[in-house]
Amino acid sequence: MGAIYEELPFSEFLHQPAATADRLEKVRALRLRRRGAGDLALTRADQLERDAVVVDFTARLLAGMVRTEPLAAVRRVLGEALPWVAFLPDEDVDQLLAELTTVAQGAASLENLSPIAVLLTQWRHTAEIHADPTLLELVGREPSGDLGPVPAPDAQP
Repeated sequence: MGAIYEELPFSEFLHQPAATADRLEKVRALRLRRRGAGDLALTRADQLERDAVVVDFTARLLAGMVRTEPLAAVRRVLGEALPWVAFLPDEDVDQLLAELTTVAQGAASLENLSPIAVLLTQWRHTAEIHADPTLLELVGREPSGDLGPVPAPDAQP
């Protein structure tokens, strides 16, 4: 196999499904571009299964490193994988590692990577706030004045 994926219009897949599927012998996946909607990916089932094995292995490796390696070494490796962690306070890096380990193992067992992507996006946004002193001050500031009544928890909006 050569390229990771190839792009083509969704209409080509609709008009020539067999020829399009045959392209999967040369690429890992096909990205089907659609007008007015999100792109789709077409891949072979055996490739999807191999990807799941790699994700499961990676999650278990991360969990083992966090459990057994010195925290400084794990932080260094994490900083290479996610350079934006440099802006997080040390206690946040520790929390990120704990959450990432738990979520990665759970996501791998479900064969659903979305929770990992959501977690990384949330932590990246946290790092963006820490990287901008003005934004950090705004977010960390105590609210001033009366913010109005707070409805009872069981009240309907």
